[in-house]
Amino acid sequence: MKRRHRWRRHAGALLGLVLTATAAPERPDVLIILADDMGYSDIGCYGGEIPTPHLDALAAGGLRLTQFYNAARCSPTRAALLTGVHPHEAGMGILAEDQVQRAPDNAGPGYRRYLAPEVMTLAELLRPAGYATALSGKWHLGFQGEEKRPLARGFDHFYGLLAGSSSYHRPAAPRPFTRGHEMLPPPEDPEFYATDAIAGDAIRFLRTREKDEPFFLYLAFTAPHWPLHARTEDIAKFTGRYREGWDVWRERRFARQRELGIIPDRTRLSPRDDGVRAWSDLTTEEQGRLDFRMAVYAAQVHRMDWNIGRVIAALRELGRLHNTLVIFLSDNGASAEPYTDAGGGVFEAVNRPGAFGLGSARDPAGGSSYGTGWANVSNTPFRRYKSRLHEGGVRTPLIVHWPAGLHVTPGAIDHRPGDVTDLVPTVLELAGIGRPLAHRGEPMPPLRGRSLVPRFAAGKAETDTPRDFYWEQYGHRAMRRGDWKAVRTDAPDAAWELYRLDADGSELENLAAVELAKLAEMIDAWEAWAAASQVWPVTRD
Repeated sequence: MKRRHRWRRHAGALLGLVLTATAAPERPDVLIILADDMGYSDIGCYGGEIPTPHLDALAAGGLRLTQFYNAARCSPTRAALLTGVHPHEAGMGILAEDQVQRAPDNAGPGYRRYLAPEVMTLAELLRPAGYATALSGKWHLGFQGEEKRPLARGFDHFYGLLAGSSSYHRPAAPRPFTRGHEMLPPPEDPEFYATDAIAGDAIRFLRTREKDEPFFLYLAFTAPHWPLHARTEDIAKFTGRYREGWDVWRERRFARQRELGIIPDRTRLSPRDDGVRAWSDLTTEEQGRLDFRMAVYAAQVHRMDWNIGRVIAALRELGRLHNTLVIFLSDNGASAEPYTDAGGGVFEAVNRPGAFGLGSARDPAGGSSYGTGWANVSNTPFRRYKSRLHEGGVRTPLIVHWPAGLHVTPGAIDHRPGDVTDLVPTVLELAGIGRPLAHRGEPMPPLRGRSLVPRFAAGKAETDTPRDFYWEQYGHRAMRRGDWKAVRTDAPDAAWELYRLDADGSELENLAAVELAKLAEMIDAWEAWAAASQVWPVTRD
């Protein structure tokens, strides 16, 4: 029997526990797998053609959520995932220590660019309750000072990338891989590949665990974030497959999604995103280059899935898979960077072992990306992409697999909305532990998410009590209330848009001019949320 851990209330100890609980004898191990910049339709069980047999197997034996939301960018989603509060409340309304895009000088603590020390991470909550905690992969929540890094935020073990991106073949300064607090030199092994190394480290962590010691493993791959780097043998599997172009592949994925029941039959396929050319308008040379870029991207996703299979196999071999809660999702929609190149063909440093660039229009010779056209495919059937707040930017696959505790029909699909802030309350409920009201002498905002545990029960799914979802990213604003969603872009002259998602999940019919009262209600609600959640700016305009 596993050890029981009881939270006790002591003067001068943890301040104001939300609850006092005794953990169940069979607390689950927890494995959260986060993909980086992967689109809604890229994996097979959400309609994609890229072979992802291991994720598909988890879905076939588990549960898929079709309306699950992230925070549209790397750092904000990671902050919400680990803390259960809105990104701005955790200091991460902007990318971590972003040297290119900064918050205005008068922005508040919601834009600190590192994870707020007064908000506890899931690792900080689980470790005192007897969980071993590890992060293998990408942190991206602050790194300029050891106090901002994973070992100072509840993780016993860290291996991976502190920053947002690096070379897959030979990560090096200024963005090297790190073990603990030690910055590692560039790997000398010519076969090194970041996705393999991250999974290998996770497996080593699993193999060192005592049988009665539960674990929390946060497996945060950098794949398929740019740069486009993949193993040669994986690229060969896909080269030439995409010569028919993005228009054809969007239609195929859309048809497959409807066949799988991922999207309702009434859903319409959105048109190509702004500036994306019809594939037939490209030259043969352009088509060849872009086919190769999508082949490298597909190879990155395929290799990530292969490595997930390695980790699942290790859990099975160790006898721990049965009672491991496995959750898989992506941190935002697929990336259209560079936004100025709809064809995606300006970058030439593709799959070069030593190559790494910023992946933006500011450095066209050094980075590598697949561009808006293919991002539009990855986010099928939705509009827009990473950093934007239409569904293509914020909708993510969400797979739950837990043989010991998931009592739904294997392969079930849940169409109720959910949010990345739901993961912390879910894990805390299953671990049987509470959360303080304050930390380091400062009050913590309450958990903003809702436990997913009721969804794991057998029987007909109950309807969730309605709740609101809110976003802000670099001036882009959005909220969802029931089936209504209001969106405003960052353009100075932009007006709020309004959509009815139950009838128009792809956000094609703007009802702002028709439903004036509903739009005003939602704008007021967004502004009230912004004022209370450290969001800048908060003034009505």
